[in-house]
This record gives sequence, structure tokens and C-alpha cells, in this order.
Amino acid sequence: MNPKEMTGLQLLQAMCTGKIPAASISETIPMQPYEVSEGIIHFTVKADHRHLNPLGGVYGGFAATVLDSVTGCAVHSMLEAGVGYGTIDLNIKMCRPIPQDKELHAVGTVINLSKNLGISEGKIIDEDGKLYAHATATCMIIR
Repeated sequence: MNPKEMTGLQLLQAMCTGKIPAASISETIPMQPYEVSEGIIHFTVKADHRHLNPLGGVYGGFAATVLDSVTGCAVHSMLEAGVGYGTIDLNIKMCRPIPQDKELHAVGTVINLSKNLGISEGKIIDEDGKLYAHATATCMIIR
């Protein structure tokens, strides 16, 4: 099936199962969707030596990119075929440093979807549920 003919949920499910490749940003920021349903998506993420700031910590842009991805994909999971979206606002709170070389989980959840806007939240957590970063996003629906 042509990705442009798939609903957002169908496209993201195909990514989760490897039927279509993940977005190319995942080559720069290692993140992979592994579970999706309407309005919610789960990714695995792992920062490595390529994501360090001059002080040796993981650059804040790593968390920002991951959170932009999960909040946007959560909205995308609720859109019909041929409808797109774009982030117009992303508010991020860094709660603790992202560790290097540790697999973390990122979850995006839709809070509200209207004709023109999708509002979602995202979080990066570890296997124990410890919060590393949180975001809210507003996405413009492009019909």
C-alpha cells in the first residue's frame, strides 16, 4: 500500500513492524517506534557519543527531537489518509540529564484533537518510570 493512501495509524503500525522504514531522523537520533494505537505511541531511544555537548553530557536537543517526534506521531496516529500535521509549539521541561548508552522509552499521548489542531504530551522515561523530560505540543492539522 502507498504510504500516502494509509491512515496515520496504518503508517505508524507499518513502521513498528518494519514494513516501511522509520523516518530518516532516526539515523541521527536513535529512536524506533515499537507500539502504537489511536492517540498513543511508544518509542525506544538511546543517546550515544554522537549526542554530547562540549561538557560531555547529552545535548538537550536530543530530548527535544525525541519529544517532538512522539508528540507529533501521537497526533498523526489519529489522522485520516492524506492529512498531515506540523508542530507549531513545543514546550519542554528537562527533569534530569539523559544518560548516554542507556535505552529509554518515549511515550506520546494525544490530549485533544480538533479539526485544525492536535494537542499532545510526551515523556522520556526509564524502565522504572523515572522521568527524564516532558513536553506538550500543539500541532497544526494540514488538510
